[in-house]
Amino acid sequence: MNTFKVSVQETSNNAIIKFELNEFITKHQSFEFNNIDEAKASPLAQQLFYLPFVKKVYISGNFIAVERYDIVEWNDVQDEVAEQIEAYLNDGGIVIEESTQAKKVPVTVYAESTPNPSVMKFVANKKIVTTLFEFTSIDEAKLSPLATELFHFPFIKSIFIDENYVSITKYDMAEWQDITIELREFIRNYIENGKDVVLPHAAETLKKSTPQLDSQYESLDDTSKEIINILEEYIKPAVASDGGNIQFISYDAESKNVSVMLQGACSGCPSSTYTLKSGIENMLKEMLKGKVETVEAING
Repeated sequence: MNTFKVSVQETSNNAIIKFELNEFITKHQSFEFNNIDEAKASPLAQQLFYLPFVKKVYISGNFIAVERYDIVEWNDVQDEVAEQIEAYLNDGGIVIEESTQAKKVPVTVYAESTPNPSVMKFVANKKIVTTLFEFTSIDEAKLSPLATELFHFPFIKSIFIDENYVSITKYDMAEWQDITIELREFIRNYIENGKDVVLPHAAETLKKSTPQLDSQYESLDDTSKEIINILEEYIKPAVASDGGNIQFISYDAESKNVSVMLQGACSGCPSSTYTLKSGIENMLKEMLKGKVETVEAING
């Protein structure tokens, strides 16, 4: 049985708080409810409207946004609401009744080239997964219906999926100019039809759920934690914008060597070795003086 975890996220409007979940609760659909009568289709929203300060409920993807009346401050009640949502979902509570028509949100997908000429990034206007996944064959892709279908295209070598994009690595047999439009439309239609990008328990099965990752992090030594924090803050946003990822593998205190895995567009990219040596290695040596000497990469 899957375990839902809720985290509280502030928004630019101090009357609205987002309760973000580690799994999707709607199939890329959005629902907005202004009162308890409107919320007949959502037992979860109805539950929330029993709280006297709840003004509006918005449910989409992997979050629930709630707008409050001014009778309370979010700081006083947000943790309690998060616990209530978590308990409701973990008890098997229904989010949206099956027959409900969603508010149709158009899906757009655009193609973006990456520093790796073999990789194209297809970016959607909505979040499609809660954690990253990489698949290098149709056998590996069993937990992702989208990746499984994409592997039916003969020119696809590997697939990397993160937050709101899919990075596709092609074989040399095909040119991007001949296949980009077809792939973009395929991915757009797939998401718009509300199909599962990955199966609901994929993150947990692959030990990538938030609680599992937190537990792995806590078991590490202090230097490894420092390395991960530097990678997360300074390196990952840059490589994600290029359609890839860098993942910490291990740290050897004796040799002062850090092993990382390059994924997505960074895997096998001609410029990745330079980035690794001149960027990442130098940064870690500078920020963790005396603790890091070399960084080596394993391609994902």
